[in-house]
Amino acid sequence: MSLGRGELARRVVHVGCVAFALLLRVLTWWQAALLALVAFLFNWQVLPRIGGRGMWRGADVARGYPVGILAYPLSVLALVLLFHDRLWMAAAGWGILAVGDGMASLVGQASGGPRLPWNGRKGWAGSAAFVAFGTAAAAFLAAWAARSPLDPAAPHWPRTAGTALALALVCALVESLPTTLDDNVTVPLTVALVLPLLASAEPELLLGDPLFVRRVAMGLLVNAAIALPAFLARSVDARGALSAVVIGTAITAGLGLPGLALMIAFFVLGTAATKLGYRKKAARGIAQEKGGARGFEHAWANGFVPAFLAVLAAMAPPGLRDLLALAYAAAVATAAADTCSSEVGKAYGRRTFLITSLRPVAPGTEGAVSFEGTLGGLVAALAVGAVGVASGLFGWPEALVVGVAGLLGSLAESVLGTVAERRGFMGNHLLNAANTAIGAGIAVLIVRVLSAMPANAG
Repeated sequence: MSLGRGELARRVVHVGCVAFALLLRVLTWWQAALLALVAFLFNWQVLPRIGGRGMWRGADVARGYPVGILAYPLSVLALVLLFHDRLWMAAAGWGILAVGDGMASLVGQASGGPRLPWNGRKGWAGSAAFVAFGTAAAAFLAAWAARSPLDPAAPHWPRTAGTALALALVCALVESLPTTLDDNVTVPLTVALVLPLLASAEPELLLGDPLFVRRVAMGLLVNAAIALPAFLARSVDARGALSAVVIGTAITAGLGLPGLALMIAFFVLGTAATKLGYRKKAARGIAQEKGGARGFEHAWANGFVPAFLAVLAAMAPPGLRDLLALAYAAAVATAAADTCSSEVGKAYGRRTFLITSLRPVAPGTEGAVSFEGTLGGLVAALAVGAVGVASGLFGWPEALVVGVAGLLGSLAESVLGTVAERRGFMGNHLLNAANTAIGAGIAVLIVRVLSAMPANAG
């Protein structure tokens, strides 16, 4: 998208509105929510009548309303309501949305430069600007809002700066993904999901662990020893092998070899399922490309969320650590269930249908499921849970939760796939990443529900 006069004005207003975030130091949460609601009404009814249409994009003109301009204040409203008792988090999220995302567009469109390997429409300069400006804005606004007497429990400056940097990195990655969803939706959603986890992290638990360096070294050696034969066997390509080493090392640094064992199980199960009936799938034109070799896109789509959760688990207090380790296992189980159900279904599915309408479709159709494939996915998810028990990561009750969450997460991907990929919201790799997060979330929800049941019964 070229940086014309209308787009430049849109970006300047987008960034400039962050000045209202300074009010979070003196406003109560309901006053801040009311301000965001008034801003939405202004953008909807008033702004178009006083020249605001000049900031509309071509798609906005075609549909008759500007999605991004309306979504911006609604996203701020959502952050304020979600973090009503911790407005410094809402301030940090607002800084990421306004300054990080805004400056990424300004710098990226103005400077050009090398493109991102996973999204040719965006460049490294824009992503770097997102991280730099987003970190600065989020850290400043969080520290500013935290000095309010209404929010005494906010963290001190060094912790706030580190949290802001980590949040900016994750949000910059999400902003760079190839999706037609508006950044004013995806970035705040990421803030809502990730910031509470980052705020609860205690990095000293990981960096101060005397075994941390040993785990990193062990992770590099073990994962390189696995990736090299896999590359030689053409199960992964070169960039896929390198990505696997990075992801596996991060997991090992966070949860040690017991945690890595689950990802190894996923790799073995996924590779076997991909090779299973490959000639039949190739004859139908639905086989994995490059002879079944997985690339860096597959590695990061299935491995980013698990690696992120593994590292967070290592920085979490004991109670939360166990929950994050379970969420990590569920994310891996979801990836295994999704891969195996898809590959088994494409090769041996007798009746393939859309899960949303039960309409019969051809094997390989996005969002399609089959009994054989679903059964293969359940077996894979339960196998990952069993490996978690064998490695000592958790017990059999937790393994059952992992298996159920893995299957449900993979089915959620089938539901999303029938809508998201067809409408261009996200491609297959982004869907895979989303469903690992969904599987992790389902596991956490199951644990929360089960934990609450005895209290309700009593």
